[in-house]
Amino acid sequence: MRFMSKSMVRNKVVVITDAVSGMGSECARLFHEGGARLVLCGPSWDKLESLYDSLCSGSDPSKTFTPKLVLLDFSDMENISDLITEIGECYGCVDVLICNSSMKVKAPVQNLSLEMDKTVMDVNYFGPITLAKGVLPIMITRRTGQFVLVNSIQGKLALPFRTCYAASKHAVQAFFDCLRAEVEEYGISVSTISHTFINPVGENDAPSKTPPTNPLWAYISSKLNTHGVSPVVWPMRFFFFAVVAAGVKDGAMAEQLK
Repeated sequence: MRFMSKSMVRNKVVVITDAVSGMGSECARLFHEGGARLVLCGPSWDKLESLYDSLCSGSDPSKTFTPKLVLLDFSDMENISDLITEIGECYGCVDVLICNSSMKVKAPVQNLSLEMDKTVMDVNYFGPITLAKGVLPIMITRRTGQFVLVNSIQGKLALPFRTCYAASKHAVQAFFDCLRAEVEEYGISVSTISHTFINPVGENDAPSKTPPTNPLWAYISSKLNTHGVSPVVWPMRFFFFAVVAAGVKDGAMAEQLK
């Protein structure tokens, strides 16, 4: 949204899966303020209604559209075809599909059942690709559209204790990479976001902007600032994530592995 003007967003039909999550609700807020026609999907009707109320309260009806809600749970794939039809019928087309749903699991491989593996694959892989395939014919007919996959750095890197999670993220990353090459001729774009930890920072919790005194850290910070990345939060969290996930075990995990 930071790189898209309101004129580009206005009137666009934007579908967001797991819109009730932190990332999903923030996307919903930004697109709603930009005048997009939102289709908000999520596994909890109460949370969807709460998001709906927060978006509509205080908004200008002359500049925004009332969001449409669709109860969508990728862990239950039986009615997915009906839900895809429902999403398509909300506005008759889809301009942007943001695949934001994700199920995270951290455990030793021997402690994960095959059923859990299948559930994670449903939420993180089969659900998003089924939805993408469902709206793709509409985009091809109109020769326009955009897919946005909110994935994970673990779609690029495999780390210990994330077997089924990393596998699902690798799978969905590969699918959308292939899709990008296939649909380019139709004017359809495919974007993937491979983030690490996302920490919602409130206004009162903003990271310190004090310049670092260490020369090496000052150089790294200057490079990160060039690309609009917080020099305080991002590298520290990535380093922590990489070290901990690569084998530093907490007490409970250590006991399981003895």
